[in-house]
Amino acid sequence: MLLSDRRAFLLGFAALGACGFEPVYGTSGAASGLRGSILVDEPTNRQQFQLTEQLEQRLGRAPDPQYGLSVKLTVREEGLAISGSNDITRYNVLGKADFVLRDMISGTPVYSDTVNTFTAYSASSQPVATLSAERDATARLMIALADMIVTKQQINAGDL
Repeated sequence: MLLSDRRAFLLGFAALGACGFEPVYGTSGAASGLRGSILVDEPTNRQQFQLTEQLEQRLGRAPDPQYGLSVKLTVREEGLAISGSNDITRYNVLGKADFVLRDMISGTPVYSDTVNTFTAYSASSQPVATLSAERDATARLMIALADMIVTKQQINAGDL
């Protein structure tokens, strides 16, 4: 059974190549011109710094930027689970990123959109462990938001 699943996977992968599938950042992919051409606005807090770091890992640093990327980030927490003693034991960290890709020369917006997602963490009776879990959840949230922003830009790269 496992062997047949592997064969189906490999055949499906081979079929993608035959149908003209090409990575987005490939030599003639839709977003090949975007790598290294987008300058993300300077971060002003820890969360924005984490998001900018993730975006630069995916898009590359822009030595001579063609586009600028502004991101308005909103992060909030919601208590999910409450124990018998009325302590919150699980939190959702909700994130929303409104972003605008603009031409660096004219300042004209080229593309804008909004992405949102969430992560979660469990609270502990140990404050240091809870703080660590909260920071980890926020870092995971920034990774997810960066992935979503880059994916949206890649999908719309053909319009640039």
